[in-house]
Amino acid sequence: MPSLGQKYEIAVEIISKPRPEYQTDEYSKLNLPKAPAIMINDEIVVEGSDVDEGKIENIIRSHLRMPPLEIGRKGLLGRLLGR
Repeated sequence: MPSLGQKYEIAVEIISKPRPEYQTDEYSKLNLPKAPAIMINDEIVVEGSDVDEGKIENIIRSHLRMPPLEIGRKGLLGRLLGR
């Protein structure tokens, strides 16, 4: 994610703690999202799961009022099988 911060000249803050710290009563009282999470401004974009970097990039672009990027096309087999 830091590379997206550089690419779009935005501040990126990464907070990493041991898993047990996210499971404490003190953490739950902070009303922060469940880890792993990604927030853009005050919006929780993803909470409790991983997300594709392309999707995050398009969300950033949306916040910057830029058109979305076309996320990689599926290969022939993927298109035939509808995946």
